[in-house]
Amino acid sequence: MQRLFPIFVKLAARRVLVVGAGAVGEGKIRGLLDTGARIRVVAPQATNTVREWAQAGAIALEQRAFHVSDLENVFVVIAATSSPAANKLIFAEARRRQILCNVVDVPELCDFYYPAVVRRGDLQIAISTAGQSPSLARRLREQLERQFGPEYAAWVARLGKIRRDVLRSRLSPCQKKELLQSLAEGEPWREAVRGQFEIPRHRGARR
Repeated sequence: MQRLFPIFVKLAARRVLVVGAGAVGEGKIRGLLDTGARIRVVAPQATNTVREWAQAGAIALEQRAFHVSDLENVFVVIAATSSPAANKLIFAEARRRQILCNVVDVPELCDFYYPAVVRRGDLQIAISTAGQSPSLARRLREQLERQFGPEYAAWVARLGKIRRDVLRSRLSPCQKKELLQSLAEGEPWREAVRGQFEIPRHRGARR
């Protein structure tokens, strides 16, 4: 059995093609809007929301049928059409061109899967069942959303600032590692999430 390799991909300035702009395509486009990707959508029909995104300049929309030439210079393609024949053509052509492809709800025609994601600022927790049970992934996401509240967004941002400050400090590498680990566990971590924690001065800090 082949295992999926979990990664978070930077799509900023990369060309992403979405074929299909119905309700399903709209959801896939929505998930791409904040990535900085150059999103191009090809579909004969589009939802009102997709057309609004195009009018606002968030995406490029072409209301027509898909052509294989649409895949030129594309990094990722998402096929969200209602035509099995079109989906197979898109996948086959993408595979030939070595372009990553996801055909929505057709696991055997996917190079990658959309995970269920919990987002709290820069904290992202992704859950995947490799297309076996999206319902289970969604249920686990809902559980994690209750466990990790919105306060984590501010805490992760604060941790990033603390980490940069610590790395610039004159502490030894061992002291830096010890301090950074202590900030993410135990009582300091719980107090920080509640907004009550102040960073302790490390005993070994050199002034």
